[in-house]
Amino acid sequence: MNASMLRSARRRRLAGTILALAAALARTSHASGPDATRFSLVPNPAFVRCLAAFPDDPSRPPSAIVTVRRGRLNDQMEVSLRNVKPGLAFDLFTVERTPFLVDGDPDPDFQPKGFGLAWYQSDLEVRNDHRNETTIRTVLLDQIFGLDSSVGLAPTNTFHVGFWFDAPADAAPCGFAGAPTPFNGRHDAGPLAMISLPDAKTNLGPLCANPDLSTDPVRCNP
Repeated sequence: MNASMLRSARRRRLAGTILALAAALARTSHASGPDATRFSLVPNPAFVRCLAAFPDDPSRPPSAIVTVRRGRLNDQMEVSLRNVKPGLAFDLFTVERTPFLVDGDPDPDFQPKGFGLAWYQSDLEVRNDHRNETTIRTVLLDQIFGLDSSVGLAPTNTFHVGFWFDAPADAAPCGFAGAPTPFNGRHDAGPLAMISLPDAKTNLGPLCANPDLSTDPVRCNP
């Protein structure tokens, strides 16, 4: 290989190194938390029998596992339902607050505050095998937020994940007789079906994977 070819090869290797460093910096600039997180959703106790495919079999309770993988420009969320009644439809949201405490008990301070800011993310439909798998891509880990300057709403994170019965009638056998909730595209949904719990250390929702423990209250590192 002559000198000119050697110089050309070195330039290509240098260019490749620079591109690799730039890609690494881009990934770091998105967020510096863990690459993935996995957590369960808990059923709303009032409506669990209307949710469960096997309501009289405690060995097969309804379950929902959420896995979120961090990406450079956005993240991937996978929601996996098991042992849920076939044919049910739900509406998936990220929300500011959950009605439950860390241990799953009802939060006595929840009702005056409600769910806070909510983002509609996807629909879920349960197959005949009592399962559903849904994947979405958007900004999720550590950075998901909304704002509305017209009403003075500052940037507000929605670190919790939950889904609602799409049809109020599906929860009626369990006692749901109130006004429809706004948690679907028509704003005539049923009650909450399942939702995440706060983290025991931070009290934040599980979409905050990179908390700043030096602050009080704890905030999330974007």
